[in-house]
Amino acid sequence: MLNFRLIVLYVADVAKSTAFYAELFGRQPVEHAKNFAMFPLPPLMLGLWARGDAAPVAAGTPGAMELDFGVSDRQAITTCHADWKARGLRIVQEPTEMDFGYTFVALDPDGHRLRVMAPK
Repeated sequence: MLNFRLIVLYVADVAKSTAFYAELFGRQPVEHAKNFAMFPLPPLMLGLWARGDAAPVAAGTPGAMELDFGVSDRQAITTCHADWKARGLRIVQEPTEMDFGYTFVALDPDGHRLRVMAPK
């Protein structure tokens, strides 16, 4: 049986992305090298791999997928949105009600989509 355990984002600058996610998550990576870093996001891990070092060559562009983070309710969305906005994250979708719940979307330094949502 295969066990899904790691999501990898291809990034332009591993050090910059590592600092961004360390600040966002409030924790340091469990692994860090010049071209790769890895954060625990139980039950998965988030890897940041230097786009130019990926083999085979990474195709696609940032924003083609998103990382989704769940919160408990609308107030948690409002609080998280205000926090991320104060930190300078680029917000590309303000808090809004959608079919699946209340949500907003921000971008990381490479343009990867970060969605926070409170499911219905």
